[in-house]
Amino acid sequence: MAIIEPGSVPAARLTSTPVAWLTTVRADGQPQSSYVWFHFDGTDLLVASQPSAAKLRNIRTNPRVSFHLDGDGQGGSVLTLDGVAEIIDDGPPPERIGAYLTKYDEAIRTRLRTTPEELRRDYSSTVRITPSRIRAW
Repeated sequence: MAIIEPGSVPAARLTSTPVAWLTTVRADGQPQSSYVWFHFDGTDLLVASQPSAAKLRNIRTNPRVSFHLDGDGQGGSVLTLDGVAEIIDDGPPPERIGAYLTKYDEAIRTRLRTTPEELRRDYSSTVRITPSRIRAW
């Protein structure tokens, strides 16, 4: 059962916001935050990653993560999620990858100056985050 109500403000923000902070925990206990692109389907979040990224090593050791959207700069519109992350070895369903690449198509082409296909090749690992707690204000 999803903890994020369809049509709610948190669901809308998770659908429309382009970047978030994913916090994992290193083996020595130090939290490590990474700025990530993501896709939310109403239930869980997907994050594409380079296979050698530290966040993947951290998730393999400790799958508990925090996920945060930036606020409005004045202490409002804050959204944080606690959840469990897993690395999807066989990849997500093609429609999820398609939705992710569609969401970031312009940024992939203009900011990164690459193609969606090249990005997916370089960011071939996928993390799925299943939220267990949400806080929004």
